[in-house]
Amino acid sequence: MKQNVIFGIDVSSKSSTVCVVMDRIKQGATFTITNDSFGYQKLYDHLNQYLITPLVVLEATGVYSLSLQAFLEDYHIKYLRLNPLKAKKLMDNNLRHNKTDKVDAYRLALIQFNAPQRLQKPQSREYHELQNASRYYEELTKAVVVNKNQLHRNLQSTFPQIERILSNPTGTIYWDIVSMFPHAKSVLNLNETQVMQKLLSLHGIGHQRAQTLTATLYRYARQAYPYDRQDGITVRAIERNISNLISLNDERTQVIDYMEKLAKKVNARALTIYLSIPGIALTTAVRLIAELGDLRRFDTSAQIDAFVGIDPGRYQSGEKDSHLGITKHGNHIARKILYHSITQMESVKAVQPCHITDYYDKKKQSSHSRGYKKIAIASMHKLIRTLFALITHNQLYDYNIATKNQRL
Repeated sequence: MKQNVIFGIDVSSKSSTVCVVMDRIKQGATFTITNDSFGYQKLYDHLNQYLITPLVVLEATGVYSLSLQAFLEDYHIKYLRLNPLKAKKLMDNNLRHNKTDKVDAYRLALIQFNAPQRLQKPQSREYHELQNASRYYEELTKAVVVNKNQLHRNLQSTFPQIERILSNPTGTIYWDIVSMFPHAKSVLNLNETQVMQKLLSLHGIGHQRAQTLTATLYRYARQAYPYDRQDGITVRAIERNISNLISLNDERTQVIDYMEKLAKKVNARALTIYLSIPGIALTTAVRLIAELGDLRRFDTSAQIDAFVGIDPGRYQSGEKDSHLGITKHGNHIARKILYHSITQMESVKAVQPCHITDYYDKKKQSSHSRGYKKIAIASMHKLIRTLFALITHNQLYDYNIATKNQRL
């Protein structure tokens, strides 16, 4: 083993506990540093006491460990950042369970002696910015879902029929129509010409469509029997929901534009490769780059499986050796996007064939016992192998080549 001095650091919100271990033997007393420039200077002084710069081992404790990571990267200090679930498993496997910050720091340091983990070169800060943008997009998407549900609930007591005005009750045109007519009386209090003029003011609605929508709105408004008043608080809540949805949708668009520019800056070729795969559009492509990072830092596709948490789990005790489901120890957002990618591929397979959807459909038809989710996870493995192969060999996706490659 190259490194024989390990600094185990248990990171908390305001301070961190540090334990120094050399050849499995604790060196001196465990000490505490504050998570700021003064604390990191103290850590740096301790690190400089050794001829060979020690390796630092820490848990990825969300936002709390980022400041320490920035310091370690700025001073070119090698570090191993462990997923908390994986760290707990490794610590529980090798040592007695005794939970304190001092013990955790010691146990973190021992991991690299007892079960050495592969070190990865830190990615550029642009990748971190991309991931921040991806997580922000995720938050915006959740807020969209909340407001859509609230809008649906609120309309039930003012004008539920309007949800059938378009084939798909979502998007800017639908929200604009509901904003104009949040209550059945919003239609009935106007004449047909006034309703039609309102509709014609909306972008994307022509004269003929406005006529059809006007007739439909009047029919629905006459059917409605609202519980809440037109001047009540529910109408105000509907207007707020729509305002939020339009704002959130615009913000999501701007975030994807920002991510596209950043992705082109850090790895334009990867973006082009991802977009060449059937079913993967811009939003999915930039978010995959953000969450998976530079795939060239991995040696095998199996390492990417572990990174996103779709590697198979295993339980071994005595003579019992059981293979479990996926570990779910990795990047859950990346896992979610990959799963969504499979459904996107399925939706376009008629016009954009892909060897992954061929596999998915074949498994669905031939297997009655395996659930669709298991088949989707197996398809995610294939997608990861495909992404890794294309990036490694700097090639765009080609269906004819992919169908002949047994490794994909």
